[in-house]
Amino acid sequence: MDLLDYGAQRALADNAPLAQRMRPRTLAEFVGEGNIRTVLKRALTDEERGLGRLQIRIAEEALSHIVRTANGDARAALNALELAAITTLPDTDGVINITREIAAECSQQRVLLYDKGGDMHYDVISAFIKSLRGSDPDAALYWLAHMLYAGEDPKFIARRILVHAAEDVGLADPRALQLAQAAAYAVHFIGMPEARLPLAQAALYIATAPKSNSVIKAIDRALKTVKEEARQQVPNHLRDSHYKGAASLDHGKGYKYPHAYPAGQVEQDYLPPGLKEKSFYTPTDRGYEKIIKERQKKR
Repeated sequence: MDLLDYGAQRALADNAPLAQRMRPRTLAEFVGEGNIRTVLKRALTDEERGLGRLQIRIAEEALSHIVRTANGDARAALNALELAAITTLPDTDGVINITREIAAECSQQRVLLYDKGGDMHYDVISAFIKSLRGSDPDAALYWLAHMLYAGEDPKFIARRILVHAAEDVGLADPRALQLAQAAAYAVHFIGMPEARLPLAQAALYIATAPKSNSVIKAIDRALKTVKEEARQQVPNHLRDSHYKGAASLDHGKGYKYPHAYPAGQVEQDYLPPGLKEKSFYTPTDRGYEKIIKERQKKR
């Protein structure tokens, strides 16, 4: 029967018996709740390819619940309806009564509109990252839950958390990277669903930590210099002097061992002469970087 008035023909791609019996008709527009409701009502009355041979009475609130939780996915709605019909015992008159409670139970594992290779995948991870960067713990948790519920690879999530612990928090709170690393280890060591806890903990820590992007700015400045400027030689006093013949080349000559001086530091050049005035890392006044900045001033 021509009962699926929507453009998402892929929605009937799985092996659910009822879904397989539906013949989709492609339209340009996406599935709206009105179309989903029409699909379900036709499935309830069609005797050849739907559930019409069964005596089904479905409460309006049950139908609305299935429509709403399907999130525009006709496949999910049809699967939930069929599951409710075949798992509910008929009453003494042979009627299958589908209540809201039954509908909720049968649609609780709804399929989110989340294609791991499509736009939604990138949109959701983008929202997650921007929520971490924007210091919104509730939004970060929501998008994390969205990905986990949709079946995203937790290792992928852990990798993104690791990156943004360094990129968006960095030295403003070095513990963020440690927590992210622990969460990544937990994903490998204990797996899901338990790994959702350390992932959530790491996400919350990053979202609520002081922010600094000085790390990514510093390494990118250094990389740009290496790429664009003339190659610089290692100064003699910094070269390796542990091999035979190094002394005859003056390798290591003039090097000052910091631990031999008060406070464990001494003034000397570590950059090549041509880069002596270069500065790559600029700490902010936020979090632990404020301490780093004061320390740099004293030096």
